[in-house]
Amino acid sequence: MSAQRLEDDWQLRAACRGPHATVFFPPPRFERKHERLAREAGAKQICLTCAVRRECLEYALAIREPHGIWGGLTENERKALLAEREAS
Repeated sequence: MSAQRLEDDWQLRAACRGPHATVFFPPPRFERKHERLAREAGAKQICLTCAVRRECLEYALAIREPHGIWGGLTENERKALLAEREAS
């Protein structure tokens, strides 16, 4: 029996799985602004091809994930979206 919860099954189909997954989170060393922007753009390009992008984003919003690119949005973009949703 799998430990994977049924509602998290979308993660198994995510385009970000694999060795390139590191672009979705900041490196452990200092990252210059242009490096961060390039890394984030690369991650967002992968998200554009993902069949489960919406599920990923909704998951990150639901758990208020504070790090990384989820559903094609950065931490700050997700915060802004949450604020917009809460205001309406």
